[in-house]
Amino acid sequence: MTQALAAVETGLARIAAGDRVLKAFLTVDAAGARQAAGQLGDRPLAPLQLAGTLCAIKDLSDTAGLRTSYGSALFADHVPEHDDLIVARLRRAGALILGKTMTPEFGFGALCRNDLGGPTANPWDMALTSGGSSGGSAAAVASGMIELGHGTDFGGSVRTPASFCGIASLRPTPGILPNPKRALGYDMLATTGFLARDVDMLSRALLASAGPDARDPLSRTFQPAPRGQSGMALRIAATDDFGVAPVANEVRGRLAEAVAGLPASLGEVRRDHPDCADAFAIFNVLRPALIHREFGETEQRFGERLSKTVRWWIQRGEGITAQSYLQAEAARTALTRRFISFFDRFDVLIAPAASVMPWPNTIPDVTEIDGKQLATIADYLAITFIVSLAGCPVVTLPAPLHQHRLPFGVQLIGPPGSDLALLAIAARFETEAGFRYVAPPHALFHIFAGEDIST
Repeated sequence: MTQALAAVETGLARIAAGDRVLKAFLTVDAAGARQAAGQLGDRPLAPLQLAGTLCAIKDLSDTAGLRTSYGSALFADHVPEHDDLIVARLRRAGALILGKTMTPEFGFGALCRNDLGGPTANPWDMALTSGGSSGGSAAAVASGMIELGHGTDFGGSVRTPASFCGIASLRPTPGILPNPKRALGYDMLATTGFLARDVDMLSRALLASAGPDARDPLSRTFQPAPRGQSGMALRIAATDDFGVAPVANEVRGRLAEAVAGLPASLGEVRRDHPDCADAFAIFNVLRPALIHREFGETEQRFGERLSKTVRWWIQRGEGITAQSYLQAEAARTALTRRFISFFDRFDVLIAPAASVMPWPNTIPDVTEIDGKQLATIADYLAITFIVSLAGCPVVTLPAPLHQHRLPFGVQLIGPPGSDLALLAIAARFETEAGFRYVAPPHALFHIFAGEDIST
């Protein structure tokens, strides 16, 4: 048996044993994974950046010959003919795709569940949520069933699950991972992202799948930057809430603890952030307008067959005028420029990766924080959607656990285009400050994640 095929069999066995309780996968592709492993054969694997890496694709992205439901019962039997570009690039780099992971319908929802499966449990506590909307990939990575999870991120959909499940994630600069199928080619609020147990895997995944594509008008390349090198003091800023985001007191305390524990070798930390006063006004126009444009006809056709959350988002986009949209885009441009100017003074900005700690899977939405009612079910995402508006790359890392029961993640934020430098900074946080993955306490997942699943 080849090394690649042995890895696939190990991964499939772990899914069979662990996913009965986690429900991280919607579709498992045993035959396809075995075939891909066989094609790798015994040839040298070093030239392939992800050769033999066990991977899973969030069920929002097309996979040729493998069911892609977009988290909706409306597409329960949909089998695409072609891979999305990101999937094709992962395969080309040698990744072995074991299946499709859970997501709420069309990616809209605080819990990782839909009419076809779920809810996905958190490997740290089976009663809690793994987060939306890439929670299936996050749980599969955290439990040790796969090494690399694919996700998507609009308002925080790789960052929140990474924080809840105690793993690393990357939301790259929009355009670094091109999407030639995007109908609105000049809008880039949503991006593809990755989830893994360490920064090295995130870096390998990015390098394997990045690169411009002429069909995506805003696709771009990396900007090389020297910051982040070992021994170089960093200019670090930290914020609890960007001045506007609702954040739980427990989260504020965990961030303060994480920042206080940073070694002097990384550099001095200052409390600061860009002016984000108009972020809610911008997001509350742009996101619902985009969703209504993409899914308005779907709602007219299928109505209450759609989830309550999907319908809520679509309906919020009704009646938004062109003038309102353009004003929001102008404000977003100004916000982005404020972030860019901010990074003239700082190398990295630290913020919580989620505004709350994981909550029970029986509670569908976050409607209040510390007893204070939120205006909408999207407000708890402000700590992450603000960064999406600014188009900055973000690496999420788990802070040291110390005596805490549940993991807590921080966003490491850099200026647009600084993805490689940001990953280098994140690697230093991992090695110098202990911001690294720890296996969940469940015996089964501890065994999975504690072993090298590539051998």
